[in-house]
Amino acid sequence: MSDASLHLPLTGLRVLDFSQFLAGPVAAMRLSDLGAEVIKIERPEGGDLCRAMIVNDQTLDGESLVFHTFNRGKKSVAADLKNASDLGKVKQLVATADVLVHNFRPGVMERIGLGFETVQALNPRLVYGAVSGYGTDGPWVTKPGQDLLVQSLSGIAWLNGNAHDGPVPTGFAMLDVATAGNLVQGILACLLRRATTGCGGLVEVDLLTSALDLTFEQFTCFLNDDNRQPKRHEIGNANPYQPAPYGIYKTADGYMAFAMTPLAKVADLLGKPEIAAIGQEQAFSALNDIKKIVADEFVTMPTQHWLDVLEPAGVWCAPVLDWVDFVQTQGFKSADLVQTLSSTSGAQAQTTKCPIRIDGAAPMSSAPAPRLGQDTASVFSQLSDPQVA
Repeated sequence: MSDASLHLPLTGLRVLDFSQFLAGPVAAMRLSDLGAEVIKIERPEGGDLCRAMIVNDQTLDGESLVFHTFNRGKKSVAADLKNASDLGKVKQLVATADVLVHNFRPGVMERIGLGFETVQALNPRLVYGAVSGYGTDGPWVTKPGQDLLVQSLSGIAWLNGNAHDGPVPTGFAMLDVATAGNLVQGILACLLRRATTGCGGLVEVDLLTSALDLTFEQFTCFLNDDNRQPKRHEIGNANPYQPAPYGIYKTADGYMAFAMTPLAKVADLLGKPEIAAIGQEQAFSALNDIKKIVADEFVTMPTQHWLDVLEPAGVWCAPVLDWVDFVQTQGFKSADLVQTLSSTSGAQAQTTKCPIRIDGAAPMSSAPAPRLGQDTASVFSQLSDPQVA
């Protein structure tokens, strides 16, 4: 343990991570970033399925690179939860833990013998975190809790893209990451309560609820508009409930984003008095007309020209960068967002840092994910009687 880790706020806490894929492991990773000891409980044969889910042919020590990014700094214990001896050892380990995280489908942990009520009897101080796709009740409980599927079911895919496009999902697992954040918030809240009451608690989060929470602004508008589906803009849609000119527009050499700006200022800066003539009070009814005027004007000049016109006037705007351009910016470089993972074999890979700063610094762990079962012997050897069920 480094001197820096001694000052992280969760130092001294033990987390058991029974989860795999993304939402659960990301939540456990964040607790690890903040100083907790995270022990990943995995199947002896193959472990977390994500170990073998290789994306873009990128690996670290022969396993999926993305697996290493959200399991970095953890320990690994291999245990067959269907085996009475292994389950007994795991229950002994549960008694030593502060937090447990799992993302099995509802009912699975209960059948194994590690449901909340059973575990609470073993360790009343434990904070028990459960991730699911659709909660614990209702007709969707047995559906696969997968990010793209929940984006599709929850209506999110019909908020993106322009009016004439089909449904457009996000290009990343937005709901998994958001759900992980919700789980961490709930766990930290229960840990704070435990400090005064001595009792743990049950934290339950799911992808569907997180989807609605992420879109609470737009969904609230929908609920209070007679449940009428919002209409995506024909041009530059970025939020169906935001008035023109809010959106992304093509320029002569790229794209730029244009945020909230009074129409009179837009008309003046672009030299388009017809926009001012429409008036702010008609902005929604004439939204696509306004956006077409802006789009036709923006495409005539390069992005930098428009930035030079708009930014000095206090207009909120920005160029639309891809990652190749983004990493070349001084904004990216000064933010210091990247860290290096280094394995014992000498292999290295870059990934993002923890986005939270503690006492002025972002916590970092250079250790990648553990080898499957590498900590089984050392962790179980600490138990007073590992054979007791």
